[in-house]
Formats: sequence, C-alpha cells, structure tokens
Amino acid sequence: MGISGFKPSFLVGIEAIRQTHGSGLTRLVGRRLTGFALVRFAEDGDWFAECPVVLDFDGVQVEVCHSKLDELSIDWNAIDTAATINGWEWSELTPRWSRRDKRLESFIGQELCEVALPEWRPADRDLAAGTVGVEFVFAGDRLRILNGLDENRIEVGVAHPNHVRHGLGR
Repeated sequence: MGISGFKPSFLVGIEAIRQTHGSGLTRLVGRRLTGFALVRFAEDGDWFAECPVVLDFDGVQVEVCHSKLDELSIDWNAIDTAATINGWEWSELTPRWSRRDKRLESFIGQELCEVALPEWRPADRDLAAGTVGVEFVFAGDRLRILNGLDENRIEVGVAHPNHVRHGLGR
C-alpha cells in the first residue's frame, strides 16, 4: 500500500486477537483520543477503507486494519502518518493521510472508558460470521472499527444485536 511503517500482522479469531492485543488495548483506557488519520483520495476525498485506521490516544498510536473476510491486524506506533504514501504512480488516484472524518471528530478530546472486541455472531450462518472488530467506549458514545468484508468499516452508537461483545476491561 506504500504506507510508511505499515507491516500488518493479521490474526483470525477472538482468542488470537485477545491474547495478542487484549492487554495493549486495555492499557489505552483512561487516555484521551487526541488524533486520528484515515487514507483519503486527494481527487475526490473518498475514504480508502482498505488502509488502516490510525487512532492516537495521548501519544499511543493504535493502528487497526481488516482484510479478507476474517483477518484483523492491530499494530502500535508503527505508521508514520506524516510521510507521503508511495507506490501509486500507476493509479489515477492519489492516496493521502487525512485528519477529517465526522464520525471520528466527535470523539477527539474524550477519555476512553472501556475497550471490547465485538464478534459477529448471527443466528443464521453467513459469510461474516466470526469476524472480530474493536470497540472503543467513551462516556457519551461508542466507536467501532469492524470488518466490512475485506476492508474496514466504522460505526458509531449502539452495535447491531448480532455482535457478541467481548469486554477487555475498564
């Protein structure tokens, strides 16, 4: 993708994600969301949802990226969002880091109260069953970064009832 520092390590399944990143995510509790970055195309401003979502909690950067139907990569302080995204000379579009997104802007300055891993568990079997996301709970609302079937999806508010919530702590 040409993103400086981005070397994803994709995991599958709730247990692998909890064991690898549960304690790191829990350590974010009590910190304030001080910034974020998404990749948008310069030409039209569209969000390129295949690239990681970067959240900064008082200097601790968490980088969340979904891939395929069930993979989740979480990384820490690795991506340089000040660096130019390279390797897109073949494309008509120019990806750039952006710090604008109405869904995320409303959380800036808020203290993180809790982190959870929502797992998609519908009553009937479907293609997305078992996918895992990350939920950040603030005093006034919730922010989730979920698997949008081979890309990231951002949701705010109450989760769909088919999400089984695996709390990591307060």
